[in-house]
Amino acid sequence: MEYSAREIAALVNGTIEGYPDVKVNSLSKIEEGRPNTLSFMGNPKYEEFIYNTQSSVVIVNRSFQPSKPVSATLIRVDDAYQAFAKLLEAYNSKNSSQKGIEQPSYIASDASLGSEVYIGAFSYVGKGVKLGTRCKIYPGVYIGNHVELGDDCVLHPGVKIYQNCKIGNRVIIHANAVIGADGFGYTRNEDKSYTKVSQIGNVIIEDDVEIGANTTIDSATLGSTIIRKGVKLDNLIQIAHNVEIGEHTAIASLVGISGSTKIGKRCVIAGQVGITGHVEIADDITIGAQAGVTKSFTKPGINILGAPAYEADESKKIFIATRRLPELMKKIANLEAELAKLKKGE
Repeated sequence: MEYSAREIAALVNGTIEGYPDVKVNSLSKIEEGRPNTLSFMGNPKYEEFIYNTQSSVVIVNRSFQPSKPVSATLIRVDDAYQAFAKLLEAYNSKNSSQKGIEQPSYIASDASLGSEVYIGAFSYVGKGVKLGTRCKIYPGVYIGNHVELGDDCVLHPGVKIYQNCKIGNRVIIHANAVIGADGFGYTRNEDKSYTKVSQIGNVIIEDDVEIGANTTIDSATLGSTIIRKGVKLDNLIQIAHNVEIGEHTAIASLVGISGSTKIGKRCVIAGQVGITGHVEIADDITIGAQAGVTKSFTKPGINILGAPAYEADESKKIFIATRRLPELMKKIANLEAELAKLKKGE
């Protein structure tokens, strides 16, 4: 499909500099721009490419002041990255407009399906399931008994949702994520064998959450594991039973969160962080990559680094001191040698 610069500007509330009627039919990165494509420049470090790009239209920030002539038509917006993200979402929506039920698939007789639902082949929809309007269930998805999904949810291929889980509106779950598997609950016997503790809770996922591929969120032992609205989870994350993650928190890949931990609102957790169980993380905390969190942090808005994790300033001091250990050990060895000489002279 083709769109003119005029149509694109109207969609993103932008101002045109150049040719309003120039048309584009695809997207490209600014450094790889081709004729009849749309690009964006949100970061000043890419400015060098805008003077040579072959892209027909480029979205830029209103504040951008070119130092050379630009051949492409510019669309000026308040935030180029957000405007381009909006266009990508519109483009994606037009290319994922499936409806109807493909075969073979299984849908329980008492399942409730909203209007304009898509269910891909080889999917399973269990007893008492409720799907909201415009949900898209891609091939190979399993939805267990009495699961509820709100409107406009997207479950990508291979997603598994265990029984009784509750999912809000506009939730996106990527391929092979598992929601509601048993929590890691066992009691240790006298002979050091293990007895399984049944996990009879569920998972609640609120509105506007996105969950990456191969991420797992375990069911609660009792009650619910809760992912609050607006949370963004990367691929390959493990969230254990009875964890609660606050609104609009973002978590990068390879993070492991142990059972019954409470994470506040608007936190940012970098890759490969490990968080022990039964701790509390306050609102607006940032946890650096590979941190090992072994205690609660109840002061909002701080940065945490290290393993074990400390507040960033303290962690940096510890790191600096650790790098000086070889020098300090050498000094101690010299002092011990001097002390030994003094003792011999007594």
